[in-house]
Amino acid sequence: MTGQNRDSAMVAAFFDELRLSGFIEGQNLAIVAGGFGLRDEQRPAMAAGIVKLAPDVIWNIGSRLGTRTLQELTKTIPIVTLGDDMVAEGLVPSLARPGGNTTGISILSPELDSKRLEILIEAVPGVRRLAALADSKVSTPQQLDALQETARGRGIDLAIHSARTPEDIIPAMDRAKAAGAGLNVLGSPLFAGSNRGIVFGRATVLRLPAIYQRPEMAEEGGLAAYGPRLTQIYRQEARLVARIFRGAKPADIPVEQPARFELVINLQAAKVIDHEVPTALVLRADKVIE
Repeated sequence: MTGQNRDSAMVAAFFDELRLSGFIEGQNLAIVAGGFGLRDEQRPAMAAGIVKLAPDVIWNIGSRLGTRTLQELTKTIPIVTLGDDMVAEGLVPSLARPGGNTTGISILSPELDSKRLEILIEAVPGVRRLAALADSKVSTPQQLDALQETARGRGIDLAIHSARTPEDIIPAMDRAKAAGAGLNVLGSPLFAGSNRGIVFGRATVLRLPAIYQRPEMAEEGGLAAYGPRLTQIYRQEARLVARIFRGAKPADIPVEQPARFELVINLQAAKVIDHEVPTALVLRADKVIE
């Protein structure tokens, strides 16, 4: 189950990696239809239907709630999932020994949120007040406390503004602009999925330097981004699924972390909001869009 459409580049990467592992749809691989492009409210019913079909593996990405629902419905069908911090979220007891029927990839978003804050501080020299945009359904109090601690350690006054629905995004960003000179957009499907255009557009209108969670987001119009590429994460997930197809048990497959993190700077976006990104940061970037 995923919020991505079946024809998206990320899902295509997932199936391509399965093909490279020897599992090809229509030959030795069958896919349960209907599990792509799901909204959060559609996941519980879909989860129940999938479990009744008793597949060899359930692949769930993009929803912590969806994974918990699946775990409640089945203790035996292997689940491969993606989490911000799978231990903190209670999805597995340990990264090294997940136990049970669930494994996957843990992005460890709290550490990445703090790293992005550090980059944002460097991108806006002399800044003393910054803001963060959080999804109240995703960011935990512990995550936000850790981010505040990072800010205090750097002498930064950080204001956190939350959104829960797409309609909340623009008002939250308007408040963020009033509170700080830059914006750390925290990891969430709410901001990275179909609503990312809203976030990019409002940041441009507000002339607000912002950093995002995925390299693709800077390539699509954001000022800066730091994190793992979704296509690579989906390929990692496919390799885990392939291991289970070959007989491995989720309990014995350690939860992985993304293999690579990228910093992307979009100088075109910087020009639009009349912001000059320091040369030292540009030189450190893995990719620069000019």
